[in-house]
Amino acid sequence: MRLALAQIGSGTDTTGNLALIRSAFDDAAGRGADLILFPEYAMYEKKVVDGSFSTAAEPVDGPFASAVAALAREHGIAAIAGMVEAHPNGERPFNTLVGFDADGSPVGRYRKINLYDSYGFRESQWISRPDPAEHVVMRLAGVSVGVMTCSDLRQPSMAAALASAGADMLAICASWVPGPQKVNHWRVLAAARAIENVIVTAAACQAPPVSIGTSLVIDPMGTVLGELGPAPGVLCVDVDPDATARERARAAT
Repeated sequence: MRLALAQIGSGTDTTGNLALIRSAFDDAAGRGADLILFPEYAMYEKKVVDGSFSTAAEPVDGPFASAVAALAREHGIAAIAGMVEAHPNGERPFNTLVGFDADGSPVGRYRKINLYDSYGFRESQWISRPDPAEHVVMRLAGVSVGVMTCSDLRQPSMAAALASAGADMLAICASWVPGPQKVNHWRVLAAARAIENVIVTAAACQAPPVSIGTSLVIDPMGTVLGELGPAPGVLCVDVDPDATARERARAAT
């Protein structure tokens, strides 16, 4: 399975962000990708989460998600992308990942559980936590993908739960806030989740200046299979869908 990680730099112009997403789809299709991961808040992003995210929010069958579904169908590539999902009760929106199969059909939705309330940030002031909280595994491109969003990466128990639920791969879609040692934290935590769960781990991140870039794919033994620097780009990596099961079987002997 050829996996693409789209490291884009989303802003507050949803139309412009969709243009970035289309360009990444075009690039990935030209390289034969089967599945493409877009970052957290691919639909709408700025340096600090605030009330404007509520104004920008859309339902999961709204214009943004429908456009991503159409791009998946047009290119024949399954996709996961981050959006700001309008709360059905009119409350604070959700930080949501939506998944689409290669024919554009919806496969799943994950609402971020572990909101980022650290280092002076208060995501929970503007974004709702799901109730009940649900761990989500999506079947995409023949692979069972356990999905996580940004600061979920700091929760070993969540990755373990997804692995126990049958995930062959972890997909972390993030907008990792820059700061001292943050690139190192990102790389170390992604590798830790891969190693401790013996699972392929793919981490797609927004580009600077809002985030750190450094999207990467790690195999079940902790080897980095591919990594981008800070600049926007598309990383394509061939992933063996049986690697997780094979390494777990080997570890058990």
